[in-house]
Amino acid sequence: MKEINKVSIIGLGALGVMFGHHLSKKMSSEHLRIVADPERVQKYQNNEIYCNGERCQFNYITSEDEDDPADLVIFAVKYSGLEDAMESVRNQIGDETIILSALNGVTSESIIGEKFGMDRVLYCVAQGMDTVKAGNKVIYSNMGMLCFGDKEPGEPSEKVQTVARFFDNTDFPYEIDTNMKKRQWGKFMVNVGVNQTVAVYKSNYGEIQQEGPARTMMIAAMREVMALTEVEGTKLSVEDLAYWLKVLGTLSPHGKPSMAQDVEAKRHSEVELFSGTVLKLGKKYGVPTPINQELYNRITTIEKDY
Repeated sequence: MKEINKVSIIGLGALGVMFGHHLSKKMSSEHLRIVADPERVQKYQNNEIYCNGERCQFNYITSEDEDDPADLVIFAVKYSGLEDAMESVRNQIGDETIILSALNGVTSESIIGEKFGMDRVLYCVAQGMDTVKAGNKVIYSNMGMLCFGDKEPGEPSEKVQTVARFFDNTDFPYEIDTNMKKRQWGKFMVNVGVNQTVAVYKSNYGEIQQEGPARTMMIAAMREVMALTEVEGTKLSVEDLAYWLKVLGTLSPHGKPSMAQDVEAKRHSEVELFSGTVLKLGKKYGVPTPINQELYNRITTIEKDY
């Protein structure tokens, strides 16, 4: 398999900006492409984007450009924008393109794989970031990392090793995981607890890093996900819970997850992806999920008042 030289990123939310800004300092501009529909490209070009106070030097291409396919495509959109993103990036997918999805949830890889072929997709989790996006500005103190690996447990494949070499060459923080299904469910557990609780309390990471009602609610919501994994086949333990709580402790207390930022900006959030999914699985398996029901009710009530 050839080495990764050309990278395309779809999505310029907080993560897309952070990833793009980092890689723009390590790669030539013609080899790093930000893909968007023509209207968004025009918007990005008219409004300069900043990351930690530095102006981003991005090379934009539209979904209509039939450029050489990318060696690596990174999806950094929200779940609600995945279908449009797949259409926009279609010309970037070639026979040897590797795809990483930094989306929340546990389903984006299978959706992308159905569109472009599972042989191109590695499973991935974005964790440890404390990015905050306001308008055209992104700030962060902890870049976090991308954890990725093959769908099935075992020795890392050639694709995984190829991506690892690229990240080594670009000083991009990463970790290879040989049990990505468990990692994804762990990250989902965190999203369900942290994102929703901080949004409901209209606070920040600092609120859930210290003892109090918010942290209690967060952990209770996470434990409901743990109960679901008992029947889903990917059992999360108290040790897994402790690991993810430790990860949360590394985040800037002034940062906040994307759902809290959505609530502040009066945008519709990913509540259906989080507690919405938990409630459906709870009903399916007969597992009580009262905390996620409360979070779902409170967030949807907030959104109705927009």
